Amino acid sequence: MSLSRLPRCAGIGLRAPHYQQVLQQQPELGWVEVHSENFFDGGQPLAMLHRVAERYPLSLHGVGLGLGSPQRPEAGHLASLQRLVDALEPAAVSEHLCLNHSATRFVNDLLPLPYTRDALDAVSAHVAETQDALRRPILLENLSSYVEYPGNEMHEGEFLAELVRRTGCGILLDLNNLYVNQVNLGTDVDAVIAALPPEAIGEIHLAGYSERDGLLVDTHSQPVYAAVWQLYRTTIARLGPRPTLIEWDIDIPPLDVLCGEAAKAQAILQERHHDLVD
Repeated sequence: MSLSRLPRCAGIGLRAPHYQQVLQQQPELGWVEVHSENFFDGGQPLAMLHRVAERYPLSLHGVGLGLGSPQRPEAGHLASLQRLVDALEPAAVSEHLCLNHSATRFVNDLLPLPYTRDALDAVSAHVAETQDALRRPILLENLSSYVEYPGNEMHEGEFLAELVRRTGCGILLDLNNLYVNQVNLGTDVDAVIAALPPEAIGEIHLAGYSERDGLLVDTHSQPVYAAVWQLYRTTIARLGPRPTLIEWDIDIPPLDVLCGEAAKAQAILQERHHDLVD
C-alpha cells in the first residue's frame, strides 16, 4: 500500500469550530486532516467525520501513541486507532515521532527523543508493531524541540532516514518545526532535508509559531511566517509537489483565513508544477 493517497495539493487541519460550516457550505478544500484521538469514542463526532470523508480526502493525524517512548504503544490506544482507520479508510495516517509515556506514567506532551542507536531500535519496533496493527504504512512527523540531548549519535534527518529504511514508514515533514529548531537550536535544516529519502516524504505541514523571551514556540496560533514560506518554496523546488497542510490549533481564525493560507501554499505548488489543479 502507498504511503499516502492524499492529492498533491493544499489542505487544512479541520478543527471543531469549523465542522458544521464545512459540512453545510462544502468549500473547495483539497483535503482535510483531523486529530485521530478526537474520534475514538465514536458517537456524533465520528458520524460527522464520516460525512466529511464522503466529500474530502481525509488524513488522520495522531498525537498520543508516543512511538519514541521506551515502552511499546499502549494497547488500548492502538486498538482505538485501528478501529478508526478500519472505519474510515483514510488517505493517510500519521503520528508524531515523540516520547510521551513510560511504564508508569503518561505525559500529555510531544517530547523529543535522543537520536541514538538504542532509541532507533526501540522506535523501529514500535513503528513496525503499529503498522502491522493498522495493516498500512504510517507517516512520522519531525518535532519542534527546545533542548538537545547530550550524546546524540546522528542528526534528526539521519535518524528518520534509517527509520524509513528499517520499517518502510513515511515522513510527514513539518517545515515550521524545522525552522523553529533552526532558530532555537541551530539545526542545519538543509542537512536534515538532504538526508531524507524524497520518495518517503508523503506530506508537509506548515504552521505559525509564537515568540516568547527570544524563543520560537510551535503554537500553531499564527499565519505562516515569511521565512517558513521561503523554506517551503525551496523544499518544493527540491522535492517536487507534496500534499501540504495548513495547521492552526490555538486562536483558530475564521475558515476563510485558513483557506487563504491554503491558497498561498497551492500557488507555490503550482509555480513549478502547472499540471496541478486548484
